[in-house]
Amino acid sequence: MSSGESSVTAAPRVLDKPARSRKKSTIARAPATPKELRILGEPGFVLHSFPYKETSLIVEMFSRQHGRVAVLAKGARRPYSQLRGTLQTFQPLSLSWTGKSSLRTLIAADWVGGLLPLEKSALLCGFYLNELLVKLLAHDDPHPILFDHYVSSLNQLAHNETAPIVLRKFELALLKETGVAAQLAICADTGKDVQSDARYVVDPERGPRQVDQIVHGLPCVLGKTLLDMERGDYSDATTQVQSKTLMRFLLSHHLGGVPLKTRQILMDLMLYK
Repeated sequence: MSSGESSVTAAPRVLDKPARSRKKSTIARAPATPKELRILGEPGFVLHSFPYKETSLIVEMFSRQHGRVAVLAKGARRPYSQLRGTLQTFQPLSLSWTGKSSLRTLIAADWVGGLLPLEKSALLCGFYLNELLVKLLAHDDPHPILFDHYVSSLNQLAHNETAPIVLRKFELALLKETGVAAQLAICADTGKDVQSDARYVVDPERGPRQVDQIVHGLPCVLGKTLLDMERGDYSDATTQVQSKTLMRFLLSHHLGGVPLKTRQILMDLMLYK
């Protein structure tokens, strides 16, 4: 009896120790405070800005190595602020910021130069590119290749190259670089090469598939159009028309049906031109 009682009373003392050690380890694993980031001299552009309080701005920027970043530009609306004349859209900038939250603090912005200013319809096309970036890019997601494509597109628009072709190329590059556009030269359901004389619909989530008849709700395009888009060749008139319809459909899907303000203005201008 006495030996049995001693074994029962010993058991709780053994179980108590792990419970105390688990409590200590939980306290030891408390999350560390995030370190403050300090970025200096990063190439970038202003995408959009809006007033914050009496004298400041919140600025959405597109940087080469850090992607889309939101910053607070303190005092940027003051009459004699150095930032007031610098934070302009479509101007190459050297940007510096600091912070550890989703809204960083801008500490410097210097004009770099090298691009002609956008004018007239080219200016509106530039705002269209900016609206696409703001609505489709996540914050702090780097896209250096897309950044270079953006710079190239602004340069082409400034030199009066054919705007619809510049826009189609950028739209496709944006969807590809963000990982939502499928390979247009490969049939999604068979894995075979797209044939130029066949007809296809493009599923926004999977890619092209060959069809023999019109599919409700999906634009039908020639295989040649898809192959031309992959090559960046928009010289064919049919490719220009069909690629515009297709890209409008794909962008609408990935935007969740949210309309683009600048696109509607562009359409109105073309209608009344």
